[in-house]
Amino acid sequence: MHIFTYRPPSIPWLDIRYKDRDIIVINKPSGLLSNPGRSPDTHDTAITRLQQRYPEAILIHRLDCDTSGILIFARTKKAESHLKIQFQNRQAKKVYIAEVFGQVLEQQGKVNFALGPNPDSPPFQMLTESGKAALTYFSVLERRNHSTLIELKPHTGRTHQLRVHMLALGHPILGDEFYGDTATIQASKRLNLHAQSLTITHPYTQVEMTFFSQHPF
Repeated sequence: MHIFTYRPPSIPWLDIRYKDRDIIVINKPSGLLSNPGRSPDTHDTAITRLQQRYPEAILIHRLDCDTSGILIFARTKKAESHLKIQFQNRQAKKVYIAEVFGQVLEQQGKVNFALGPNPDSPPFQMLTESGKAALTYFSVLERRNHSTLIELKPHTGRTHQLRVHMLALGHPILGDEFYGDTATIQASKRLNLHAQSLTITHPYTQVEMTFFSQHPF
């Protein structure tokens, strides 16, 4: 049984990378939830921090608590609708960087395994033919002594998709306390998964914009 103790980082409190009248983009630290859960202990999150300064901010998508990187919010209902349609239609382009355990031999490829919740231990996900289609493209950036730096482009946005797909390849993400074994967990003090860039069409100007945050590992 995975016991979750929520201790969100206080530094940086809020790393805003871009804002205009329609959108706000932040660089979310690892260990901060995107939005509150049911427990009152989970009130301190990316959206609640942002709403202290910008009460109109609206959550568009989520990153796992342990995943860092680019997260976008809307400031108007019209912008919210526009952005959510882009995510639903897979028009928003997301690029993640992960450091995974072991040496990935293929230079590039894809993982195409359907995913669904593990009924015996939520919120864990598992490979299951009865699950929802999930597709991840990967390419190797750097092979290190005991790990591989890899670029991940998810075509779908399933819960824990990148974590479970890397595990399915036999290369769990370093620091993954959900899906990694002891060696994988001890290899990093955090989950080495970072949302490095996000490309969207601006809801007002209709100009394509890419937001970038360099991975820290």
